[in-house]
Amino acid sequence: MKSETQQALAALHRLRSTWLATRTARLNTVRGLLREFGVVIPAGAHHVVPHVGTLLEDADAGVPGLLRLALAEAVREIGELEERVHAVERQLETIAEPALLVRRLRTIPGVGLLTATALVAAVGDVQRFPSARHFASYLGLTPREHSTGQRRRLGAISKRGDTYLRMLLIHGARSVLYHAKTRTAPATDRLRTWALQLERLRGHNKAAVALANKLARIAWAVWRTGNDFTAAPAA
Repeated sequence: MKSETQQALAALHRLRSTWLATRTARLNTVRGLLREFGVVIPAGAHHVVPHVGTLLEDADAGVPGLLRLALAEAVREIGELEERVHAVERQLETIAEPALLVRRLRTIPGVGLLTATALVAAVGDVQRFPSARHFASYLGLTPREHSTGQRRRLGAISKRGDTYLRMLLIHGARSVLYHAKTRTAPATDRLRTWALQLERLRGHNKAAVALANKLARIAWAVWRTGNDFTAAPAA
């Protein structure tokens, strides 16, 4: 049975996901409407909202007057949804601050506030997973196996389990890869060095998924041992 804190974390994450999905739908609607009038805006709130604001200030922008009020209302709603998302994230930070487990999980590269609190909310008792592989499999991050005779082939990840958690871990892995390449000094720890080598060999997407798998396994180990993550130097 989940604790009250876990239930609260899970509810906050559901609210955040709902409001993000609604915001995305509103942004896509605005982009679609403007495309009908020859105005093409790249995806993303940081593109759409300022662009629409500029259009509304320009009487000669080619946007019909009858549409301007509705566009202004849509932009206002997008802003409100973003504020709700930020408010939820502030609440998550408040709950997470005294939580030792969340702080420990956040010592793992690529695991921030959202991933750590989502893991705590969804997993419950990590002792029910006898190994790191079982934990990664629960999250849908282990490859499918296709065996015939003496041959064992590993395919794409199973994508079973919690889609939201898997998405957070893959986003975290992409962030690790990005920062490992943009740091002023080259990556010297074993995890980042391995991830960058895999990216060069297999491409960014496969490396990100493989790194997400490894991050899940590290999270299991940190959770089970009660120790912070410590980066090992590259061999």
